[in-house]
Amino acid sequence: MKFSHYFFLISLLMASNLIAGCGRPADSAEKEAPVSIDGGAVGFALSLAVAEEYQRIHPEARVSVATSGTGGGFSKFCAGNLDIAGASRVIRKEEIEKCRENGVEFLELPMAIDGLAVIVNKKNQFAKCLTIKELDQMWNTKAEGRITSWKQINPKFPDERLLLFAPPSDTGTFDYFTQAITGKRRNSRTDFTPNRNQNALVQGVIGNPSALAYLGISFYMQNQDRLNLVAIENNEGKCVKPVPIDNVLRNVYNPLSRPLFIYVNKNNLKTNPSLEKFVRFYLENSWKWVDGVGYVALPDEAYVKTLRKFERGETGSKFGKAKPGEPITNFI
Repeated sequence: MKFSHYFFLISLLMASNLIAGCGRPADSAEKEAPVSIDGGAVGFALSLAVAEEYQRIHPEARVSVATSGTGGGFSKFCAGNLDIAGASRVIRKEEIEKCRENGVEFLELPMAIDGLAVIVNKKNQFAKCLTIKELDQMWNTKAEGRITSWKQINPKFPDERLLLFAPPSDTGTFDYFTQAITGKRRNSRTDFTPNRNQNALVQGVIGNPSALAYLGISFYMQNQDRLNLVAIENNEGKCVKPVPIDNVLRNVYNPLSRPLFIYVNKNNLKTNPSLEKFVRFYLENSWKWVDGVGYVALPDEAYVKTLRKFERGETGSKFGKAKPGEPITNFI
């Protein structure tokens, strides 16, 4: 992180801490209540890093971090059984309605940016750049049982069997990719090999020379010496990869750059001081671990606006109106 970025955030957060600390007892005098987080595999590593550091500083803290998928996290969250839902997509209308039925108000807080990586086997030397049209042809519902060869995607490609791997349909990664590539959330073929464990998707591609998968960039970064990363032709007609990470931050890797969120149960914020304390720590410190766990830090302005949104207690979702690839600062 640049020095100016660091100095700017520290100045803001010091002022915020002065306000937050007024009238509070010392940490040692506070009894920490449990805090629960569950949700997407993408974003899990960041929440885990934040929770571990928080518990190191506050030994009495009890923060549990799990990953049952974005859909699974929202199911528990909107039932009122979870403090924080980690999400790699925006909350859906039906999930908002479920939260409303159960009296769950929520704060929608972006925490980082992820670039969805399209990967192929190391032996694949022909799929260096794919267009959105080619990906759509490969993945939409009309392709099911019909598009089975690489040559059908591009006549310059070899006539080799196309093997596809992806997260299952109840994950945020599946939702975001399908919406961004096909234009509709429920417009994906189903004859692919699904796995909630994105490391298993990596292994599927490593083991099959004609395979392709999409997944969070951090899973590629952990295995980049064993995979080829496919460039995607963006909205400006340029072939771009999600590395270096500046391509994601500058929004030139579009439309496959997406925000990662935590959704916080506002009701529980009112009744559990430990939750308010942990979320504030998350907002003020998570940027320190973003790069290390394979994601991209938010722009300075986004961190400022997110912290203010939390302090105002602003509920509801604004990101539901965002189109894939739009700057996140437009929706905080």
